[in-house]
Amino acid sequence: MSQTESHTQRLFIEVARNLFAKRGKRNVTMNDIAAESKKGRRTLYLYFKNKEEIYKAVIENEIHILHKRVSAIHKKQGIPPRQKLSEFITTHLEATKDAVIRNGSLRAEFFRDIYAVEKARRKIDKEEIGMIKEILLSGLTQNNPKRIDPSLTAMIVFYAMKGLEIPYLRQSMGANFNNNKETIVEFVLQSIKF
Repeated sequence: MSQTESHTQRLFIEVARNLFAKRGKRNVTMNDIAAESKKGRRTLYLYFKNKEEIYKAVIENEIHILHKRVSAIHKKQGIPPRQKLSEFITTHLEATKDAVIRNGSLRAEFFRDIYAVEKARRKIDKEEIGMIKEILLSGLTQNNPKRIDPSLTAMIVFYAMKGLEIPYLRQSMGANFNNNKETIVEFVLQSIKF
């Protein structure tokens, strides 16, 4: 969510998210959002032209929350690069899982409308790849391991992490997957020697 968004706009996004999560996107109208927010329909339409636009804002808000969590790991100081990268991956997967759990029946919409989600994620994906590259570069400078291409390696790590999202979401409720979380992250990092 951008800093220029008003309190009212944020309220509409959160109310819509809650309604979508409870009832599913198809079963929520602009009237429902206006009524639940205790604002008039005219006010709602000042901010959003239609339900698709507010749905897009909900997706972008969820992506912003994920981005904020991984950025906090990226900014951490005083931890070894390998540990930081491991925390980054785990935080990304946990934040994705939390978004899905928080959004109840909306999660089915996210998976059905994956194109809209991926489109909204593009900018953030590039930023995450950049963060991973910076972590890799700090590890390379500290330990001077075998030569690797940090840009290519950052993309590989990112897409491996992203590829784990769905299996992680589906299995993370079970104890076996949670017990093996560190092993899974280590598998992704196996080829990076620092």
